[in-house]
Amino acid sequence: MLMFITTEWTDKQFLPTVFCYAMFYGGFGQFVAGALELIKGNTFGGTAFASYGAFWMGWFLLEYLSWTNKAMFPGVQSGKSLWCGLWAVLTFGFFIVTCRKNGCLMTIFSTLVITFSLLSGGVWSHDCEHAAGYFGFFCGASAIYAAFAFLYKAELGILLPGVRPVHFI
Repeated sequence: MLMFITTEWTDKQFLPTVFCYAMFYGGFGQFVAGALELIKGNTFGGTAFASYGAFWMGWFLLEYLSWTNKAMFPGVQSGKSLWCGLWAVLTFGFFIVTCRKNGCLMTIFSTLVITFSLLSGGVWSHDCEHAAGYFGFFCGASAIYAAFAFLYKAELGILLPGVRPVHFI
C-alpha cells in the first residue's frame, strides 16, 4: 500500500490508511508469523518475518511521529536514508539464504534489496523514490503470488512456478 503513494498512484492523503496497515498487518501480523515459524523450527522464516514485522512497526512509529510532530524530527531525512540503506544490507543477507530456497523467495528478496537501496537514495531524489515505488510494488505483488503458491502447494497439492527448491550456492 505504501508503494501506491511512492509511485504516485495515489496522493499522500492515503497515508493514514497505510499507517494502519503497516502497524497491524505488516508489523504485528508478520512479527507473530515470525514467532510461529521459529516455534516450528524454521529459522529463516522466523527471522525474516519477525525482522520485517519489527521494520513495519518501527516505520509506522517513525512516520507517524515525524508526520504529526515535524518540529521534533529535523534530521529525519538523513536518518531515513541510513535506515533504508541498512535494511538493504540486511535484506541482501536474507537474499543469499534464498539462493537455497526457491525462485519465489529469491524474487521477493532481490527486488526488496533494490527497493530499499532506491528508497535510501529516494530520500534525496524524487526520481529515485519513484523508481523505488515500482520495484516495491513488484516485490509486494511477488510476495502475494508466493503466499498463494505456497498455500496451494500445501493445501491443494498444486505446484505453481517458482516453488520448486533451488540450489544456486
